[in-house]
Amino acid sequence: MIAAMRIVILGAAGRDFHDYLTLYRDDPNVEVVAFTATQIPYIDDRRFPAALAGPRYPDGIPIVPEDDLEDLIAREQLDQAVFAYSDVSNEYVTRMAARVQAAGLDFVLPGGFRTMLASSRPVMAVCAVRTGCGKSQATRHLLGLLEDLGVRAVGVRHPMPYGDLVAQAVQRFETFDHLTAHDCTIEEREEYEPYVAAGRVVFAGVDYERILRRAEQEADVVVWDGGNNDLPFFRPDLHVVLVDPLRAGDELKYYPSEAQLRLADVVLIAKSQTASPELVARERKLVAQVNPGATVVAVASRLSLVDGDIEELAGKRVVCVEDGPTTTHGGMPYGAATLLAQRAGAEIVDPRPFFKGELRTTRRSYPALAALVPAMGYSEQQRTDLQETLDAVPADLVLSGTPIDLGRIITVGKPLLRVAYDLEEIDGEPSLRGLLEGWLK
Repeated sequence: MIAAMRIVILGAAGRDFHDYLTLYRDDPNVEVVAFTATQIPYIDDRRFPAALAGPRYPDGIPIVPEDDLEDLIAREQLDQAVFAYSDVSNEYVTRMAARVQAAGLDFVLPGGFRTMLASSRPVMAVCAVRTGCGKSQATRHLLGLLEDLGVRAVGVRHPMPYGDLVAQAVQRFETFDHLTAHDCTIEEREEYEPYVAAGRVVFAGVDYERILRRAEQEADVVVWDGGNNDLPFFRPDLHVVLVDPLRAGDELKYYPSEAQLRLADVVLIAKSQTASPELVARERKLVAQVNPGATVVAVASRLSLVDGDIEELAGKRVVCVEDGPTTTHGGMPYGAATLLAQRAGAEIVDPRPFFKGELRTTRRSYPALAALVPAMGYSEQQRTDLQETLDAVPADLVLSGTPIDLGRIITVGKPLLRVAYDLEEIDGEPSLRGLLEGWLK
């Protein structure tokens, strides 16, 4: 009898679990010995629970820090390592391959289609080639167009299972109470709250087979809301991908960005009014070279203040809070709050000398972080550190560029103003509404 292949899945609490559930859980020729974890704090040193792992793993599967990979390989006599996370440089992937191969293992990148689940409903996927391209506002815009066309659409978000994995197996969010009941982190709220605020439903979790079947019961169209630059978990009938001219060429430098671009039916060139015409033209040329069959639409972000006028920012000292993942591993030096402050003539106060607690660790981990506060909130301590940091910065007000109402999470001792950003089409034709009408027919 041939012994089962002993493997480790390298992940970040998202695709790794999905790949396990779709490829390996029921394969008698494979024994998954462990997951490793990186990128996200507090997701290592726990277990993938037996209730999700299946009957072949009655004790569940340990999750260990990626830094311990070589010790794990030597201790467990592994045969293969499966790479299962995203938004890292191609150089990073090859270095991980070198670590694995030097330890005597095969290094595996599973094919995208093998893990894409088929739906009984039409699926539209909204993805991006980097974190921070503007995917969330694009998804909101497309959902609004579908609603205008009389289509009942339900969103399914890329996984963010940072807590109790069994409790998070299938999550459905429709009200603000649901966000509270699931004890969502700031990072989770940034993805789910815009759906709730618009009166829409979004699913997320761990077991995407079950999630998809639940979503199909409520939807005419399922909208896959991608995370980072990862490929969709559902096989799309319409694949929309955003590119960022402010990071022109990143499609060829990050994993799996190029695969994402090659699969696109529609490419949205985001930030087309913020970036120079030369950078936008460069992106058009690159898209034409990599995926000449894709339909290309230039879009931009329309910035405004929620319940306020931009003029009231003029001359004020402001501290800018931006989306955490975008400005950390996404590498963006600014976000919506910074842009609006600059346009309004506000004085942006550098908050970095006033960082408290774990925000100091974040600054050390991302030394290129600009003069802003990343909205880190994976734990109660991080939320406390965020609040204390904002209180300590000598500014007149806090300008929040996250897609959520930060005031629901923390209380600061100065006015907190929210920035709204909505997608705006700047090409005449083709229009996104026209593209959706053609697709739906």
